Amino acid sequence: MSESFRAAEIRGGLDAAGLRFGLVVSRFNSFITERLLDGALEALSQGGASAEQTEIVRVPGAFEIPLTAKKMALARRCDAIIAIGCVLRGETAHFDYVAGEVARGVQLAQMDTGVPIIFCVLTCDTLEQAIDRAGLKGGNKGREAGLAALEMAQLSRRLREPAATAKAPRARKRR
Repeated sequence: MSESFRAAEIRGGLDAAGLRFGLVVSRFNSFITERLLDGALEALSQGGASAEQTEIVRVPGAFEIPLTAKKMALARRCDAIIAIGCVLRGETAHFDYVAGEVARGVQLAQMDTGVPIIFCVLTCDTLEQAIDRAGLKGGNKGREAGLAALEMAQLSRRLREPAATAKAPRARKRR
């Protein structure tokens, strides 16, 4: 590729100015989800989000996250939504059904609405793994989700704006 070829690049930023955020939080496994929520709120706050720009909705469990996130997105009250939950593997197939359907539902909700929904539903084999991902050893996945929400909200906004410098190519005249 030629060094003179520079395609326009669009990126999201980490500035919350003028944006609104929703967080859907499962009460099930609240020992984990509250830590994830704290991490997400910390990241949003560091990006400049205030309490007035942020709405938290509590749901009973992870399975209820997709419907709630979709309703929030359809209401157009949020520029990005963070889905927070924790599903731990047990001795039955319940984990597989719940984890798979929550992931599928969140993806469908964001595709149907066009609102970014950040997936912060831990799907772990053990409580220890969940604790590690909620801030003990492996960082806080909630904080990562907060940063992703900031970036995707900005990116979505930029992609809705008409390209300032882009001109439609002219059709060539046939001879």
